[in-house]
Amino acid sequence: MKTIHNPVLRGFNPDPSILRVGDDYYIATSTFEWFPGVQIHHSRDLRHWRLAARPLERRSQLDMLGNPDSGGIWAPCLSYADGLFYLVFTDVKSHVGPFKDTHNYLVTAPSIEGPWSEPIYLNSSGFDPSLFHDDDGRKWLVNMIWDYRKGKNKFAGIALQEYSPEERRLLGPIRNIFRGTPLGLTEGPHLYKHNGWYYLVTAEGGTRFNHAVTVARSRSLFGPYEVDPENPVLTAANKPELELQRAGHASLVQTQTGDWYFAYLCGRPLRPSERCILGRETALLPVEWTEDGWLRPAGGGNSPKAVVPAPDLPDHPFPPEPETDHFDGERISIHFQTLREPLDEQWASLTARSGYLRLIGRESLSSKHRQSLIARRQQAFVAEAETAVEFEPDTFQQLAGLIHYYNTRNYYYLYISRDEELGKCLNIMCSDRGLYDEPLEQPVSVDGWERVHLKASLRYDRLQFLYSRDGQDWTPIGPELDASVISDENVEAKIEGRMIDQGFTGAFLGICVQDLSGQGKHADFDYFTYRELPEPGV
Repeated sequence: MKTIHNPVLRGFNPDPSILRVGDDYYIATSTFEWFPGVQIHHSRDLRHWRLAARPLERRSQLDMLGNPDSGGIWAPCLSYADGLFYLVFTDVKSHVGPFKDTHNYLVTAPSIEGPWSEPIYLNSSGFDPSLFHDDDGRKWLVNMIWDYRKGKNKFAGIALQEYSPEERRLLGPIRNIFRGTPLGLTEGPHLYKHNGWYYLVTAEGGTRFNHAVTVARSRSLFGPYEVDPENPVLTAANKPELELQRAGHASLVQTQTGDWYFAYLCGRPLRPSERCILGRETALLPVEWTEDGWLRPAGGGNSPKAVVPAPDLPDHPFPPEPETDHFDGERISIHFQTLREPLDEQWASLTARSGYLRLIGRESLSSKHRQSLIARRQQAFVAEAETAVEFEPDTFQQLAGLIHYYNTRNYYYLYISRDEELGKCLNIMCSDRGLYDEPLEQPVSVDGWERVHLKASLRYDRLQFLYSRDGQDWTPIGPELDASVISDENVEAKIEGRMIDQGFTGAFLGICVQDLSGQGKHADFDYFTYRELPEPGV
C-alpha cells in the first residue's frame, strides 16, 4: 500500500488551502512578511510535491514595507471556477494588541504559473478570507470577524457576503453565520457543499498546542449551522505523545478516485523544549463521510498521523532540487525570499558581476523596511547552509555574512566587518526577543583574506557556525548556540497575561549585507548551498 509521510510540506508552510483541478493538486500556504507572497506547491499523487509558484510577485500586488514581524500574508485560499484560479488573502498591517488591521484582497490567473492579476480590494473586517463557488454560479466570501472591544469575544464569528465578479466587489448584506463552539478562537473558515448540505470547516482553539479542526453544517448557506456532535474532528490537544502537534486549520479535497483528504497545519516540537524550530508545516489526512453525513478521519479517532494511506494514483515524483545556487542564471532559486519587498537590481544584482550575487548594504536587521537579506526556509532538523563572500568593509558599520533568521528580534548572524585594531574580522551577533549579545570574546581576524567561506551547521536545537579560507578545511567559531530560539514558541511573550509579541513563521537560512553608514557598500556572494542531512535521532 502506498503511504503519505507527513508533513508533506516541511518547514514553515502553514494554513494550507488545497485544491484539485483535473489531475493536478495545489496547496497554497501563508508567507507572512516574506516576499513574494503566498507559496503554491503542486502534486499529481499527494505524495510528491514541488514549489511551483509565488503569485504575489509585484509591489503593485503587495506592498509590505513597514509591516510588523509575522504580519503580511495570512491564510490564503485557492479556488478554481470559470476557467480561472482565484486566490484570496489577507495583508496584515498590525496584529499585536486590541486591534488588527487586516485587508483582504483577490487576485486571479488563467494558470497557476500566472500571470496573476492586480489585486481587488474586498474588506478589512477580519482575516482568513475564503471564496466559495456555489453550484448556482454565485460566489461568496467568508472571513472571521475581529472584535477589539474589552470583554467581547475577539473572534466574533464568521462573516458571509456575496462577491460579484462583474462589479469586482462585495455586495449585499453581511451575515454572521457561525459564532463558533466552546473551543473558541474561531478562524480559518472554508465552505463546501456535499449531498445537499453546506459544510463549514473552521480552525479553533488557537494555532498553538490546543489547535483543532471543527465542522458544522446547514441545509441553507445562511445557516443556522449545526455543530458536529463529535467535534473536534481533528486535534492533537492533550496528546503530548503524538509526533504531530498543533493540528488544525484544515481544508478539504476529493481525489479523482473518490477519496477525501484534509490538508491541515501541524508542528513537530523538539523534546523536552516543546519548540517547533521548523515552524508550522502542512500534513494530509484521509477522511470519510459517515452514514449520517459527518466527516471523520479514516480509521477512526481524531488524531493527526505521521504516516497515512495514499490514494491509488500513479506515482509522480519530481527531479531533486539542486543543493547549490551558483548565482550564474538569470534568476535566483525559487526557494529564496526577501523581506517585505521584491528583489530589485538596485540592491541585489546577478549582472553586476557575472557568477555572483551582489548585495548592496542597506538598513539594519531591526528594520521593517529596507533590508538587503535573501533567505530560504530551513526544512529539516539536520541541515547545513554554506556560502562564500568577498567583502571589503571600511568601517564597523558595514557588515555581510550568513544568517539564521526568524524575525527582526530573533536571529543568529555570522558576519564580516571591520575592527579598528583587528582590521577585517569575523564576529557573531545574537538577538533573543530583542536582547542583543555577542558570544565571542573578541572578533576573529580575517584581514588580508580576499574570500571567506561561511557555514551554519544545524543539529536539532544546536547551531554551530564555521568558517574557512578555502571551503575545504573548516574551523568552528563561537560556542554551540541554542537554535530553538528561532521558533514561534520562544518568540511569543506575555506580560501580566497580555500578549506583547507573537510569531507565526519559522527558521530561515540566508545571506545579507548592512551598511549603517549609508554609503551603500556591497558584498559579492559566489554561491549558496542548503543541504539536508540524515537525522541520527533526537
